[in-house]
Amino acid sequence: MDSKNIVLNVNGIEVIYNHVILVLKGVSLQVPEGGIVAILGGNGAGKTTTLRAISNLLKGERGEVTKGTIELRGERIENLSPADLVKRGVVQVMEGRHCFAHLTIEENLLTGSYTRTSKGEIAANLEKVYNYFPRLKTRRTSQAAYTSGGEQQMCAIGRAIMANPSIVLLDEPSMGLAPQIVEEVFNIVQDLNKKEKVTFVLAEQNTNMALKYSDYGYIMESGRIVMDGAADYLASNEDVKEFYLGVGGGERKSFKDVKSYKRRKRWLA
Repeated sequence: MDSKNIVLNVNGIEVIYNHVILVLKGVSLQVPEGGIVAILGGNGAGKTTTLRAISNLLKGERGEVTKGTIELRGERIENLSPADLVKRGVVQVMEGRHCFAHLTIEENLLTGSYTRTSKGEIAANLEKVYNYFPRLKTRRTSQAAYTSGGEQQMCAIGRAIMANPSIVLLDEPSMGLAPQIVEEVFNIVQDLNKKEKVTFVLAEQNTNMALKYSDYGYIMESGRIVMDGAADYLASNEDVKEFYLGVGGGERKSFKDVKSYKRRKRWLA
């Protein structure tokens, strides 16, 4: 990865909840400008906590970054508020979508533009969202509560795009969606990345789908990065294929239980 092109740099962060529970244990990762980077791993690996550390949404759950640094374009951002980060172009799409159930699709989308002041820009962004998500335009007057899970996921991503972000942190976009809808959502993410130059960091349990659409991936276990590499390298790696892609025989185990696994122990470096 070209260090000159790094827009987001997470360096050895530790996160503690309730002043006692250590969740992240020296996590480091880099995100290049205009890339799609996947954070992979099972439930409880630390993916969501990593995204919330970046977007500074930990305080609502009594969490805090106690060690390490997070830099956006060379500027430390650990102490910035979530609102300040949105103004700097960092927007998170939460796991579970979190659309406002009583608002229409269009009203939900417009809530994403609260940092914008130009009505012309807001209208242009709304039309851009509808171009990428034509289904939302059809459903724009429907209350979010009466739309499908796929439509709500599209709405959540569209709402993030309304803030005109440079980086979108996308948490478990495939959760609870049919495979065909998952493919549709990831295709739109790829289009936004290529055409709008939006950088994506996505936390995902669906390793196969994430690696298909990402440039680079980090695999997490128990709050640590245990492996990283280009997406095509990870997709072809025998250990990744066995433990995360379901290819290979035998009972599934953790990477840490396999002595022959030659991962680089980054946390010991």
